Amino acid sequence: MDNRENILGGRKIILGITGSISAYKAAILLRLLTKSGAEVQVIMTDAAKEFVGPLTLATLSNKPVLHSMVHDQQWSQHVQLGLWADLLIIAPASAHTLAKLANGLADNLLCAVYLSAKCPVMLAPAMDVDMWHHPSTQNNIQTLESYGNIIVPVEEGPLASGLEGKGRLAEPENIFAAVQQFFDPDQAFLKKKVLITAGPSYEAIDPVRFIGNHSSGKMGIRLAEQAAQLGAEVQLILGPSSEVISSHPNLHIHRICSAEEMFEEVNKHSTQTDIFILAAAVADFKPESVASQKLKKEQKDILELKLIPTTDIAKFLGEQKRPDQFICGFALETENIIENAKSKLNKKNMDMIVINSPNDELSAFGFDTNKISILDNSGKLVSFELQTKKEAATSILKAIITSIRT
Repeated sequence: MDNRENILGGRKIILGITGSISAYKAAILLRLLTKSGAEVQVIMTDAAKEFVGPLTLATLSNKPVLHSMVHDQQWSQHVQLGLWADLLIIAPASAHTLAKLANGLADNLLCAVYLSAKCPVMLAPAMDVDMWHHPSTQNNIQTLESYGNIIVPVEEGPLASGLEGKGRLAEPENIFAAVQQFFDPDQAFLKKKVLITAGPSYEAIDPVRFIGNHSSGKMGIRLAEQAAQLGAEVQLILGPSSEVISSHPNLHIHRICSAEEMFEEVNKHSTQTDIFILAAAVADFKPESVASQKLKKEQKDILELKLIPTTDIAKFLGEQKRPDQFICGFALETENIIENAKSKLNKKNMDMIVINSPNDELSAFGFDTNKISILDNSGKLVSFELQTKKEAATSILKAIITSIRT
């Protein structure tokens, strides 16, 4: 059992259920919440009662299910309910209910409680694929996010209509994990928008040859996987890599080849990003011109390449960085390791830099392990023994959390 379950002990949670074929999953979520020690009050819409029985939910919650503004000839105090709860979860949240919430309508008890709630709100949408992709639904989602609501990502798969695609209600276990992350004080990445660069860049010489390096992308990929698990919305900008990546609804992968392509993709997301982790081994130089045809060895005894600088992504981000943004860079050094890393940290206006070296056995490019040190802009240096890259990713993310909070 997840050790974080005791985090929910004594928490007061309202579980709102709306009209959706996936409403049966709310009973599973309710069981997970109550089993973890949470006190749960269920509120249903009239449409939800067509899909799941109030008696089942009342039995699981050990509380009467509320569904109308009047209960047992008494007015249901939606204001009191909104003040009582530590968290309001609406799962499933139908397209119809999302539209109401986005526009401030209060024609049922659940919507009235939402408008009265002083606690955070978590919404788990569920609908058919075309409804999910409709601009009005996406506009409503963006509006609700702008209000500070937490959106649990829809999942992809077979739908009740017989179609397949995005729109499925997140599995109860995934919604439960999101609730745990919300209440876990160590989950500082929850809702954060994180951009991670990983892997090498390939700079073309001709249609066949390129300038590159031995980076596998493993370190950046492990960071992206771990950040997504911690609740961050992760954009992974990945150079050429054959590494297997674990799927996660919060992890979005953008494949690139050259340094310029990586810069363009980073720039596209830069203003919306809270935390940058620049783990990619980006080429510093590229050929000034690229041959249109494969260069033949017999044509020249000596091949001379004129190299020009690539766009310095870290420098660009450092110059554009807002006070609410955080940049963690990487420095792969072979000599004067700490001095060179400190110079890079300062010149590029980074908040933190991760240092490693191919001089260390089983470290850096290509290995599943890494030996890192972390230097922040206060001058604090922390060094670690050899770890797996997954463990190193956890160490780096913890260091970022600590730095942001201090």
